[in-house]
Amino acid sequence: MRKSQSSSIDYLALLPEWLRELLLESDDFGEHEQRMKFVIRLARLNVDNGTGGPFGAAVFESSSGRLVAAGVNLVTILNCSLAHAEMVAIAFAQRSLASYDLGRQELPEHELVTSCEPCAMCLGAIPWSGVSRVVCGARDEDARNIGFDEGSKVSDWPVELEKRDIEVVRDVCRSSAVQVMQHYHVAGGEIYNSRKA
Repeated sequence: MRKSQSSSIDYLALLPEWLRELLLESDDFGEHEQRMKFVIRLARLNVDNGTGGPFGAAVFESSSGRLVAAGVNLVTILNCSLAHAEMVAIAFAQRSLASYDLGRQELPEHELVTSCEPCAMCLGAIPWSGVSRVVCGARDEDARNIGFDEGSKVSDWPVELEKRDIEVVRDVCRSSAVQVMQHYHVAGGEIYNSRKA
């Protein structure tokens, strides 16, 4: 991950130390599967280090595979319900590129790779982010099966994103992503839903 031209280095301080160190070693990634394996690794390390939930996400340049920003679920350590992996990755990517629109004409196309399909909140943020593709590992029902409240979403949400010219790719390394969630659940990880949703 290359250094930002904007003042986002202070934002990086919010990330766990293990992730900041990993980002210094990361550079470009190949196809969807390689990018997903990296994101699932983030999710597992987040669980193993006790720094949050079993979810990881990253924003990549679609064609080159350059890592722009990465995020993990930080809800419990930041005491912030907005700190889902996708939201963190999108926010840091926008800060890194000094643009609230990752689809700005002079920028290359960007994609969001996430270890699990987006919850209702993250789904709502995706069209505003400017990404042109979303690549998902585990499914919504996999997260719900261990107790997470994913919120109310239209059942054909991939079609709705595609109507906005955002491609959706599902089930990339799904079983590996599910294993991380199950590991978290079996280890007694906190299911951080609001008011017993």
